[in-house]
Amino acid sequence: MGKIQVTEDCNGIKGLKVIEPAVYGDARGYFMETYNYNDFAAAGIDCQFVQDNQSASKKGVLRGLHFQIAYPQDKLVRVIHGEVFDVVVDLREGSATFGKWFGVLLSAENKKQLFIPKNFAHGFLVLSDYAEFCYKVTDFYHPNDEGGLLWKDPAIGVKWPMPDGMTESDLIFSDKDTKWGGLEAYKRERGL
Repeated sequence: MGKIQVTEDCNGIKGLKVIEPAVYGDARGYFMETYNYNDFAAAGIDCQFVQDNQSASKKGVLRGLHFQIAYPQDKLVRVIHGEVFDVVVDLREGSATFGKWFGVLLSAENKKQLFIPKNFAHGFLVLSDYAEFCYKVTDFYHPNDEGGLLWKDPAIGVKWPMPDGMTESDLIFSDKDTKWGGLEAYKRERGL
Protein backbone atom coordinates (compact mmCIF):
# COMPACT_ATOMS: atom_id res chain seq x y z
CA MET A 1 0.00 0.00 0.00
CA GLY A 2 1.90 3.08 1.18
CA LYS A 3 0.24 5.58 -1.16
CA ILE A 4 -2.52 6.38 1.31
CA GLN A 5 -2.71 6.75 5.07
CA VAL A 6 -6.03 5.63 6.56
CA THR A 7 -7.43 6.72 9.93
CA GLU A 8 -10.27 4.59 11.22
CA ASP A 9 -10.78 6.12 14.68
CA CYS A 10 -13.58 8.43 13.60
CA ASN A 11 -15.30 9.19 16.91
CA GLY A 12 -15.62 5.45 17.51
CA ILE A 13 -17.85 4.92 14.45
CA LYS A 14 -16.91 1.73 12.60
CA GLY A 15 -16.69 1.87 8.82
CA LEU A 16 -15.80 5.56 8.48
CA LYS A 17 -12.30 6.20 7.18
CA VAL A 18 -10.31 9.40 6.72
CA ILE A 19 -7.87 8.96 3.84
CA GLU A 20 -4.73 11.02 3.31
CA PRO A 21 -3.06 10.43 -0.06
CA ALA A 22 0.68 10.61 -0.58
CA VAL A 23 1.45 13.95 -2.22
CA TYR A 24 4.59 14.34 -4.32
CA GLY A 25 5.59 17.96 -4.73
CA ASP A 26 8.39 19.93 -6.29
CA ALA A 27 8.97 23.42 -7.68
CA ARG A 28 6.37 22.79 -10.42
CA GLY A 29 3.52 21.86 -8.06
CA TYR A 30 2.38 18.43 -6.91
CA PHE A 31 1.02 15.05 -7.99
CA MET A 32 -1.19 12.62 -6.07
CA GLU A 33 -3.47 9.69 -6.78
CA THR A 34 -6.95 10.59 -5.58
CA TYR A 35 -8.21 7.04 -6.04
CA ASN A 36 -6.49 3.72 -6.71
CA TYR A 37 -8.68 0.63 -6.44
CA ASN A 38 -5.85 -1.61 -5.17
CA ASP A 39 -4.81 0.77 -2.39
CA PHE A 40 -8.39 1.39 -1.29
CA ALA A 41 -9.29 -2.33 -1.37
CA ALA A 42 -6.21 -3.08 0.77
CA ALA A 43 -7.55 -0.49 3.25
CA GLY A 44 -10.93 -2.26 3.39
CA ILE A 45 -12.73 -0.02 0.90
CA ASP A 46 -13.67 -2.53 -1.80
CA CYS A 47 -16.44 -0.71 -3.67
CA GLN A 48 -17.49 -0.22 -7.24
CA PHE A 49 -18.01 3.50 -7.69
CA VAL A 50 -20.44 4.21 -10.54
CA GLN A 51 -20.89 7.98 -10.54
CA ASP A 52 -18.79 11.08 -9.75
CA ASN A 53 -20.48 14.29 -8.62
CA GLN A 54 -19.21 17.81 -8.02
CA SER A 55 -20.78 20.88 -6.45
CA ALA A 56 -19.68 24.47 -5.92
CA SER A 57 -20.88 26.60 -3.01
CA LYS A 58 -20.10 29.94 -1.47
CA LYS A 59 -19.15 30.70 2.12
CA GLY A 60 -21.83 29.86 4.66
CA VAL A 61 -23.71 27.33 2.52
CA LEU A 62 -24.76 24.29 4.53
CA ARG A 63 -25.87 21.27 2.48
CA GLY A 64 -27.45 18.39 4.36
CA LEU A 65 -27.85 16.30 6.27
CA HIS A 66 -28.90 14.02 3.39
CA PHE A 67 -29.32 10.27 2.98
CA GLN A 68 -30.75 7.90 0.36
CA ILE A 69 -33.84 5.93 1.36
CA ALA A 70 -34.17 2.87 -0.92
CA TYR A 71 -30.86 3.09 -2.81
CA PRO A 72 -28.15 3.79 -0.22
CA GLN A 73 -24.70 4.75 -1.44
CA ASP A 74 -21.16 4.41 -0.19
CA LYS A 75 -19.43 7.77 -0.76
CA LEU A 76 -15.86 8.95 -1.09
CA VAL A 77 -15.78 12.74 -0.62
CA ARG A 78 -13.11 15.42 -0.96
CA VAL A 79 -12.64 19.13 -1.57
CA ILE A 80 -10.69 20.39 -4.58
CA HIS A 81 -11.03 24.12 -3.87
CA GLY A 82 -11.58 25.84 -0.54
CA GLU A 83 -12.52 24.32 2.81
CA VAL A 84 -15.58 22.65 4.34
CA PHE A 85 -16.55 21.04 7.62
CA ASP A 86 -17.88 17.64 6.56
CA VAL A 87 -20.34 15.79 8.81
CA VAL A 88 -21.85 12.30 8.86
CA VAL A 89 -24.45 10.71 11.15
CA ASP A 90 -24.68 6.94 11.61
CA LEU A 91 -28.17 5.72 10.59
CA ARG A 92 -27.35 2.02 10.35
CA GLU A 93 -30.05 0.02 12.14
CA GLY A 94 -28.54 -2.00 14.96
CA SER A 95 -25.28 -0.05 14.97
CA ALA A 96 -23.78 0.58 18.41
CA THR A 97 -23.16 4.17 17.26
CA PHE A 98 -26.61 4.83 15.72
CA GLY A 99 -27.29 8.58 15.83
CA LYS A 100 -23.67 9.47 16.59
CA TRP A 101 -21.95 12.06 14.40
CA PHE A 102 -18.42 12.65 13.13
CA GLY A 103 -16.99 15.78 11.54
CA VAL A 104 -13.74 16.48 9.73
CA LEU A 105 -12.20 19.48 8.00
CA LEU A 106 -11.72 18.74 4.30
CA SER A 107 -9.81 21.21 2.17
CA ALA A 108 -7.87 21.60 -1.04
CA GLU A 109 -4.87 22.24 1.19
CA ASN A 110 -5.03 19.15 3.44
CA LYS A 111 -6.26 16.91 0.57
CA LYS A 112 -8.03 14.58 3.03
CA GLN A 113 -10.90 12.39 1.85
CA LEU A 114 -13.67 10.75 3.86
CA PHE A 115 -15.09 7.33 3.05
CA ILE A 116 -18.73 7.11 4.17
CA PRO A 117 -20.43 3.69 4.16
CA LYS A 118 -24.06 3.18 3.18
CA ASN A 119 -26.79 4.34 5.56
CA PHE A 120 -25.19 7.50 6.90
CA ALA A 121 -26.64 11.00 6.66
CA HIS A 122 -24.12 13.43 5.18
CA GLY A 123 -23.69 17.17 4.93
CA PHE A 124 -21.11 19.94 4.89
CA LEU A 125 -20.68 23.62 5.73
CA VAL A 126 -18.50 25.84 3.53
CA LEU A 127 -15.94 27.71 5.65
CA SER A 128 -13.93 29.38 2.86
CA ASP A 129 -15.18 32.10 0.49
CA TYR A 130 -15.87 29.39 -2.11
CA ALA A 131 -15.54 25.61 -2.22
CA GLU A 132 -15.74 22.84 -4.80
CA PHE A 133 -16.77 19.47 -3.39
CA CYS A 134 -16.32 16.14 -5.22
CA TYR A 135 -17.72 12.75 -4.38
CA LYS A 136 -17.76 9.26 -5.82
CA VAL A 137 -20.83 7.08 -5.14
CA THR A 138 -21.66 3.38 -5.49
CA ASP A 139 -25.21 3.79 -6.82
CA PHE A 140 -26.72 6.07 -9.41
CA TYR A 141 -28.87 9.07 -8.54
CA HIS A 142 -32.52 8.11 -8.09
CA PRO A 143 -34.99 11.01 -8.12
CA ASN A 144 -37.26 11.21 -5.07
CA ASP A 145 -35.01 8.90 -3.02
CA GLU A 146 -33.49 11.55 -0.77
CA GLY A 147 -34.23 11.91 2.92
CA GLY A 148 -32.69 14.22 5.45
CA LEU A 149 -32.13 15.20 9.04
CA LEU A 150 -32.28 18.71 10.44
CA TRP A 151 -28.74 20.10 10.55
CA LYS A 152 -29.12 21.44 14.10
CA ASP A 153 -31.13 18.63 15.70
CA PRO A 154 -30.20 18.72 19.41
CA ALA A 155 -30.62 14.93 19.62
CA ILE A 156 -27.61 14.63 17.29
CA GLY A 157 -25.73 17.67 18.60
CA VAL A 158 -23.37 18.46 15.73
CA LYS A 159 -20.94 21.20 16.74
CA TRP A 160 -20.75 23.18 13.49
CA PRO A 161 -17.90 25.71 13.36
CA MET A 162 -19.08 29.07 12.06
CA PRO A 163 -17.29 30.55 9.04
CA ASP A 164 -15.21 33.63 9.91
CA GLY A 165 -17.39 36.71 10.30
CA MET A 166 -20.66 34.74 10.21
CA THR A 167 -23.25 33.66 12.73
CA GLU A 168 -25.80 30.87 12.53
CA SER A 169 -28.40 33.31 11.16
CA ASP A 170 -26.08 34.08 8.20
CA LEU A 171 -25.95 30.46 7.00
CA ILE A 172 -27.47 29.64 3.60
CA PHE A 173 -29.75 26.62 3.04
CA SER A 174 -31.95 25.15 0.34
CA ASP A 175 -35.65 25.22 1.26
CA LYS A 176 -35.73 21.45 1.81
CA ASP A 177 -32.77 21.56 4.21
CA THR A 178 -34.69 23.81 6.60
CA LYS A 179 -37.67 21.41 6.74
CA TRP A 180 -36.15 18.02 7.57
CA GLY A 181 -37.16 16.40 10.84
CA GLY A 182 -34.80 15.28 13.57
CA LEU A 183 -33.46 11.91 14.65
CA GLU A 184 -36.52 11.10 16.80
CA ALA A 185 -38.86 11.65 13.82
CA TYR A 186 -36.56 9.47 11.69
CA LYS A 187 -36.77 6.65 14.25
CA ARG A 188 -40.57 6.93 14.51
CA GLU A 189 -40.98 6.78 10.72
CA ARG A 190 -38.95 3.57 10.63
CA GLY A 191 -40.36 1.98 13.77
CA LEU A 192 -36.99 2.02 15.54
